[in-house]
Amino acid sequence: MFFLSRTQIITATGAVGLALLVLDLVRRRKLSEEYSLLWVGTTLSLAVLGFSTPVLVWATSVLGVTGAASTTFAIGLAFMLAMLLYQSVKMSRLGEQNAALTREMALLRAELDRMRDARPAGEGAR
Repeated sequence: MFFLSRTQIITATGAVGLALLVLDLVRRRKLSEEYSLLWVGTTLSLAVLGFSTPVLVWATSVLGVTGAASTTFAIGLAFMLAMLLYQSVKMSRLGEQNAALTREMALLRAELDRMRDARPAGEGAR
């Protein structure tokens, strides 16, 4: 039997709590399934590190980090950087789509104004 450090217990408890929160947010339609997969994947990896001392020791040695807590922190930081990059890509795409929709709306408004001006004077507004 392996001894779990306080850091591992906190990490495992936090990972389980986060997994429950993510599942509840998906259930209440506050978080899309697209993002939930990222969150659940990271939560599972943190839970594995929290519950499995050999995996944590192995990951710490592979990363060349001096402490187990630093390994957990590094994985959490990597996840946050990946999420920030993903959100930046999505925001850039939405910005481009917003600009395209704005141009299209301006063209449609100009066409509508041109059609109103071309209408004979005898026709009333409806």
